[in-house]
Amino acid sequence: MFFRRITNFIVLACLKLVARTFYSIENKWVHKHKADPWKDVKLIAFLNHTSLFEPLFEGALPWRVLWRIAGRIVVPGASITMDRPFAGWLLGFIAPQIVPISRERDETWGNFLNAIGPDSLVMIIPEGRMKRPNGLDKRGRPMSVRGGIADILEMLPGGQMVIMYSGGLHHVQIPGQGFPKLFKRIQL
Repeated sequence: MFFRRITNFIVLACLKLVARTFYSIENKWVHKHKADPWKDVKLIAFLNHTSLFEPLFEGALPWRVLWRIAGRIVVPGASITMDRPFAGWLLGFIAPQIVPISRERDETWGNFLNAIGPDSLVMIIPEGRMKRPNGLDKRGRPMSVRGGIADILEMLPGGQMVIMYSGGLHHVQIPGQGFPKLFKRIQL
């Protein structure tokens, strides 16, 4: 378990260094904090999912949070994405406990919920699909947040939830576009 945690921390640290090297990451809080806002976080929800480059947001997380989540992070991943050879492998490398889920309320959602333990930190993208440059999903529907977040909160034994809203990543990479644009500003 310790080796797995160290390995995952090294992967997360490399991702943070890449994000900080090639992008300017702005991390703004809605309100001021007297204590450490990351202390008891058990759930992080990223809003405004625009590409598969959201792992760059880990560049905004403090080092102590990366260490805390290493080996403990549980993430639901769209089965359609996880079935892609490179994308599925890469996401599984970043988050070893990534659980493939379908769009339906079926056993895959139950598998994800069962993967959540008392020491887990859950990261989700609650829209469940990517926003395209026109503001809609790939089927032309407006974006909305799915209701599964309540199921996750029931599984967690207390702690805090952080909602991270991004300005989007279409300026970095549009779905279907080739190589991402470097040296852009990422806002959270």
